[in-house]
Amino acid sequence: MGEYVYNWECNGCCAGREIMKAFKVTGQIKKPQLATPFAKEIIAEKSEHAVEKVYAEIGSKHRVKRFQIKITDVKEMQGDEIKDPILKKLIIGEQ
Repeated sequence: MGEYVYNWECNGCCAGREIMKAFKVTGQIKKPQLATPFAKEIIAEKSEHAVEKVYAEIGSKHRVKRFQIKITDVKEMQGDEIKDPILKKLIIGEQ
């Protein structure tokens, strides 16, 4: 059998990709009886990709449509600002 090549180890088709960055996306889930605030740390190439990932993850997990998710802020984070230990290891490990 062959050896597994993870996305960050690949030097073929995705070798020209940008370095992944950490983003903090904050917003609110609006349901008819309840509004729930959220803050999510995401790894992505661009802020637009981070927003799409949040829509997908929160929509899937909480069973809400995109129009029920209101994103208020997207901020790029530095290595010392990241609280998620797995995300921190991925970001600091790349540099």
